[in-house]
Order: sequence, then C-alpha cells, then structure tokens
Amino acid sequence: MAEMIRRLGLDIGERRIGLALSESGILASPHGVLHRKSKKQDFARLQQLILELKVDHLVIGIPYSLNSDDPLGPQARRVLRYAEALCHTLQIPCHYHDERYSTVDAQQYLADAGRKKVPIDAAAAAVILQSYLDSLR
Repeated sequence: MAEMIRRLGLDIGERRIGLALSESGILASPHGVLHRKSKKQDFARLQQLILELKVDHLVIGIPYSLNSDDPLGPQARRVLRYAEALCHTLQIPCHYHDERYSTVDAQQYLADAGRKKVPIDAAAAAVILQSYLDSLR
C-alpha cells in the first residue's frame, strides 16, 4: 500500500489565505481561512497548522496571467514572493500550482452543492489542491 501524504493547499489573497486539506492524496476538502495579519504572524500560524495537521507537502496556488507574453503579472509576482518566503521557513516540500479560475470554479461548486457556509477562500484552496492532485495521476 502506498504511503499517505497529507497535503495542505493555500489560496493566498490580500486579506485572507484559504486553506484546504487532503489526507488521502485523492480528495481535497476546504479546511478554513486564515485572516492575514503580518507576514511573521501568518508564517507562525501556518507553521503551527502544518504541525497540528501533520502536513507533509504544501501546495500553493499562483495566479498566473492569461497574457502569454508575461504569465507572471503583478498579483502572481506578489503571491510568488510571499510563497517563496514562506517556503524558505518550512521543513516540508512546497509545490506551486496554477490557480487561474479557482475562485470562479469554487463559486460554481458551492452553488451547485448548496454549500453556502463554506468560505469562498477555502473552497478556492480546495479547487487548487484538487487540481494539483489530479495532475499527479
């Protein structure tokens, strides 16, 4: 039997970080939202969460641009700088994944499923993590 790898997915926004968890490596579920404070506080809270959840890998959504000449627009650059700084402080592997349309997909999923109480940021993180998991197969 293959070893289970627990993955935490992040949808990094200006004010909030959406969180999703995969315990099986097959299915991602919304886990919650972290309200951003300072980078130092955010990193400490994420490190604590990683320890509590026994996470083995981090998957971070990067909002690449649709512009083929420059797929790293201003927002993608900000998220990438934040993600690289975060990953530098962690002891687990970090993976970046294209998050284009994740919020739109999350809104559609929540509407279809009638899950109005799930925060959109957590649902978007689950979409990102699920897309990453699907790409591994």
